[in-house]
Amino acid sequence: MPGFYDELETRSAEERAEWLGDALPAAIGRAKTAPALARLLRDVDPASVRDREALSRLPVIRKAELTEAQKKNPPFGGFATRLAAEFDHIFQSPGPIYEPGRRDADWWRLGRFLHAAGVGRGDIVQNCFAYHLTPAGMMFDSGARAVDAAVLPAGTGQTDLQVRAAADIGCTVYAGTPDFLKIILERADELGEALPITRATVAGGALFPSLREFYAARGISTLQCYATADLGNIAYETEAIDGMVVDEGVVVEIVRPGTGDPVADGEVGEVIVTTLNPDYPLVRFATGDLSAVLPGASPCGRTNMRIKGWMGRADQTTKIKGMFVRPEQVADFVSRHPEIARARVIADREGEMDAMTVQVESPRDANGEYAASVAEALKLKGRVEVVPPGTLPNDGLVIEDRRKYD
Repeated sequence: MPGFYDELETRSAEERAEWLGDALPAAIGRAKTAPALARLLRDVDPASVRDREALSRLPVIRKAELTEAQKKNPPFGGFATRLAAEFDHIFQSPGPIYEPGRRDADWWRLGRFLHAAGVGRGDIVQNCFAYHLTPAGMMFDSGARAVDAAVLPAGTGQTDLQVRAAADIGCTVYAGTPDFLKIILERADELGEALPITRATVAGGALFPSLREFYAARGISTLQCYATADLGNIAYETEAIDGMVVDEGVVVEIVRPGTGDPVADGEVGEVIVTTLNPDYPLVRFATGDLSAVLPGASPCGRTNMRIKGWMGRADQTTKIKGMFVRPEQVADFVSRHPEIARARVIADREGEMDAMTVQVESPRDANGEYAASVAEALKLKGRVEVVPPGTLPNDGLVIEDRRKYD
């Protein structure tokens, strides 16, 4: 396996803290040159944001806000620091939502992940991410150029042509969704072709252990990254396959769903990302994904924070008795009672009617008081169950829908 991509990956905690003290003010200052972020951060002095604690006091930007801003001020809603014509690419993801892109300097930072996967000069990457409208194809194309690998811009579908090209060209690396490589390999078997692919770099879907084992049995080492069209690379697996190491170009926080409040290390929460990209400097951008911080450094020697990877979606909004209940409302209820550690709303059916139970981690036996507070915060009445602290599952859920519709 390769060495480190650069010296950033092995910095000490002290070096990282010193770097963050310089990087955050610069990023906030740059962000305030984008019209939408200037309004959002108008009362924020960039020089005061020098650590994670200060960062956690800034407002969270949610995808819905970005989408609404783009409708009013297309294409980027005032969140970019450049004019649209000053970017090299403009992409459209489902929604629609528009994302900028540039060709220079591995703009999405996928090169770090590909290097960790052992990709470099002498490799030919069969890039099976889409190149049309959405940015995934260009993201991996840019990363491959950063590590001096050649690229077959294969795109999606056309399995027979994918097999023919991989065999004729001698592609050594697959880039794409986790399951499409299996389709290519099985079709190659049917056609009697032995493909030279020895590494797979995947994203955009779940890499199940059984699928990783399937590839390993064929001599293919498979690693995955966690990246989005808005933020680029967020975190990536290394040869240790022990969680995901956070990319050096972002600051990741794990917060209680529906809030911007950081949770303790190890507790499941929503992934919030601040990107240090000067062209598109999203600050505390809510991904809507769940994950958790892993303690300690990776066995591979990289020292940045690790997360467990994708653990589900944080947007748990659920309709109960005809009313929407949102994670923000649950957070509001908890904030009214400092002794409550966590709460969980459970939607169920009793007979033919919706029923709502609110489980509360608290040392107090205060069902009546909590029930009144639930009705006020959630706009619904429900049963309250007080349970000892530490009882509720550590899965990031604040709203659990147990109803069956089949």
